[in-house]
Amino acid sequence: MELKVDGLTKKYGKKLAVDHFSTTFTEGIHGLLGANGSGKTTLMRMLCDLLRPTSGNVSFNGMNITKMGEDYRELLGYLPQNFGYYPNFTAWSFMLYLSSLKGLSKQTAINRCKELLERVGLYEERKKKIKTFSGGMRQRLGIAQSLINDPKILILDEPTAGLDPKERAKFRNIISDHATNKIILLSTHIVSDVEYIASQISIMKHGQLSQQAPANRICDSINGFVWRCEVPSHAVGVYTSKFIISNLKHHADHADQVELRIVSDERPIENAVNVTPNLEDLYLYHFKEDV
Repeated sequence: MELKVDGLTKKYGKKLAVDHFSTTFTEGIHGLLGANGSGKTTLMRMLCDLLRPTSGNVSFNGMNITKMGEDYRELLGYLPQNFGYYPNFTAWSFMLYLSSLKGLSKQTAINRCKELLERVGLYEERKKKIKTFSGGMRQRLGIAQSLINDPKILILDEPTAGLDPKERAKFRNIISDHATNKIILLSTHIVSDVEYIASQISIMKHGQLSQQAPANRICDSINGFVWRCEVPSHAVGVYTSKFIISNLKHHADHADQVELRIVSDERPIENAVNVTPNLEDLYLYHFKEDV
């Protein structure tokens, strides 16, 4: 099973939102990292066949998704960045309504809605109108609706927006549980969303695929570029103005010294030692102009 993206491009007037993006997504969880404005949402909408590309195409198992039409949408689950809902619906009636749109039988729909609302912690709130929900609750409902038809392809655009750390961790567990025999594409600018669950990570920058690798190898490209050093506390400002600081730590027993974690092509200070890079270091390296 594969979702192939070939030269996908989208222009809005003179603005190039997605620029000849090509890759192949196979079964597993794929993290798509990028700063706000990097083209992630435009790409997601084209992968869902909600937005027609200026050029290029997307195919599923060799078939163009636009030509597949309804057959493709039956395979698809989607959570957009701005999740739309009917405010006067209860969570339960909303889920049942979407179940009918997906063609689920009545009993299957009831069972599926109960299971998913329990999974996202909303079953006890199922009779409340969605307009009374907090932002985090609405986002959890969005996650539940994206899974309602047990999709083969699940596309999630900034799915943890509005979730607290506990809810975010729960979301990652839900997605991991649903990953078997599925293509899951998770777009985010929050590194921790994909750090622990993605099998492959792609980095999108200025509408292009900047880097892609298995999750356990993606940081290899910045080996030797991450440093740990200690500097006098009064000099911290000098280093933060010159380098990308991914972490700053004060020592309670050495108030005059501060430990810095620096992302830099060159050794930032004589006593700096290389440390193993992590995904946050890589993100900061790619988007240093936004730091």
